[in-house]
Amino acid sequence: MPTFEPFSLAENTGVGFFGAWLIQLIFFGIVIWFTFYIKKKKNPPPQAPVPTESGWKRIVRGAWPLWGAALILAVLNAATLLSRGEPWGITSAFALWGSQVVQAVGIDVTQWGYWSGDAAEPLNQSVFLDTTSVMNFGLMTGAFIASATGGLFALKKIPFKTAMASLIGGIMMGYGARIAFGCNIGAYFGGIASFSLHGWLWAVMAILGTFVALKLRPLFGLSVPKSDDRSC
Repeated sequence: MPTFEPFSLAENTGVGFFGAWLIQLIFFGIVIWFTFYIKKKKNPPPQAPVPTESGWKRIVRGAWPLWGAALILAVLNAATLLSRGEPWGITSAFALWGSQVVQAVGIDVTQWGYWSGDAAEPLNQSVFLDTTSVMNFGLMTGAFIASATGGLFALKKIPFKTAMASLIGGIMMGYGARIAFGCNIGAYFGGIASFSLHGWLWAVMAILGTFVALKLRPLFGLSVPKSDDRSC
């Protein structure tokens, strides 16, 4: 795949980290303005209310306000950066799990470029020694607990077309995350937080891909929200 040299808004522009922070605030302002402009023009379906509580019960039975969730994510990402030495990531653990499974059946994955050199060390260790894997276990466990306490977790039959859409979408997302060395967390959230230009490029491509996905939804029996719908 084509690759380019890393570009930091803080180090390659000469404005420093404070200047890069101001530049990103301008980018955020443009995104917010454009979002409200499109919303006013397109009249999107209103968001349906989600189950919630009041008082202290709201801590364990959502929904939390968006500003509170954003603040917590920022603080936890900073704590992750300080404790691990790198931003929050997810998909590298999936690559590790899959490679260990493939290695267990006799395929030498150390010949793959992804695991060249010192990068191959985690292949012979427990996944519980991999910080990203441990975070993923916590993430999945927390998501199940949060959805259960919020009254949103339910087991139900999945239509075949919906299952196929999930399978194809999951494979494409996994492949895209590996060639981008990160998903919407590592390449986008972590990328922008570290002043990397690739985070913004990822966002642009993700938005374009979303439009394509919306056009493909009817092929899998999935509806596209209309202006008179109510979305969850």
